Amino acid sequence: MCGRYASSRRPEDLAGIFEIEKWEPEETLEPDYNVAPTKEVYAVLDRPLKDADSPHPVRQLRKLKWGLVPSWAKTPEGGARMINARAETVHEKPAYRRAFAARRCIIPADGYYEWVTGTQERELEVEGKKKRPRKQPYFVLPADGSVFAMAGLYEFWRDRTLPDDHPQAWWVTCSVITTEAESTPLAVAPADGPHSLVDIHPRMPLMLSPDRWDAWLDPARTDPDALRDLLAPPPPGLMRAYPVSTAVSNVRNNGPELLKELQAPEEGTLF
Repeated sequence: MCGRYASSRRPEDLAGIFEIEKWEPEETLEPDYNVAPTKEVYAVLDRPLKDADSPHPVRQLRKLKWGLVPSWAKTPEGGARMINARAETVHEKPAYRRAFAARRCIIPADGYYEWVTGTQERELEVEGKKKRPRKQPYFVLPADGSVFAMAGLYEFWRDRTLPDDHPQAWWVTCSVITTEAESTPLAVAPADGPHSLVDIHPRMPLMLSPDRWDAWLDPARTDPDALRDLLAPPPPGLMRAYPVSTAVSNVRNNGPELLKELQAPEEGTLF
């Protein structure tokens, strides 16, 4: 799954990486090292500009809320639960299938966090000696330091309780697509820890390699069967993972120190 990630790149950098044609300076977000559901996040999407004469899509960097609210939802309350969409079923689930066909995006990240319950902790839990085992967070990122381009969907929702000219009349929300975690060895693995992504968690965000960006963002591609080919996992062996401080477990903590690699898992959280 993807429940927390880091995003520290500046919009100027993202514009160069993704060949952005349009972004509004007033939508600039501060670097966020502990992105949590319902926060505003950057998303790359291809869409015609509002009130533009040309119908052609323009690549934009937009600020969206993480947690997809379907257009048909009566209220936005369910968005916090819809932060992830499974690649295996995204084409058929009512909440996601329309967005999958027409409103796809890329959610750029430095990498994502995932929590592992250590072997010793799991044994204590099984024995009933510890009800809430302490979990060790790991940061997962491309081994070469490139951007982690997560496949995403976005959707529009109209708040009918507000007038048309109200700035919050329309919500634009998004969801990260996840897939089965890789079982192949990590490109760089911690000495005392998991050796593959599936050792950390059975799911992972679907990372799109650069050769798929244009096809994924193209709103003219609407055939679900053809689009599903783009949901294939990236080539194996591109990722690394390392333990980080349990401070990231508290969403109020936010700073570059959360990405600092620990030499070993924290005491009580050995893998």
